[in-house]
Amino acid sequence: MRTRFRLTRDGDGFVARLTPAQAAAMREALSHVRHRDVSDLTLRLRLGTGRETVDALIERLSGGLTESHDIRFDTEELHAVHSALTTAPTMFVSREGAFLQEPFHIRLGFYRENFDALAYGIAEAASEV
Repeated sequence: MRTRFRLTRDGDGFVARLTPAQAAAMREALSHVRHRDVSDLTLRLRLGTGRETVDALIERLSGGLTESHDIRFDTEELHAVHSALTTAPTMFVSREGAFLQEPFHIRLGFYRENFDALAYGIAEAASEV
């Protein structure tokens, strides 16, 4: 999966050209964190936003697209995506504290390295705008 992408400014928001794999990784991370049985406060702590925003993001990142496409994010949404990519792996830790790679890959369809690199790419792209 290509983990680098560019953000361009669009008023007070950003536009990113996402590959289908990037959009899928973002959607899976958001969906996994969103559909955990957690309180509104816990979700807001993990993602920096509420269920409505997360649901709207999941919907916009869905659709089985087969080509790269542009998607607009406001700052809150971009933060939520970044947070989901960094939070989802923390939900796959054994009682002993070891990361559980296989269950993570089975459930989310990506390797942790993909999520880490994509989160890093978001932060790097935001710092360049």
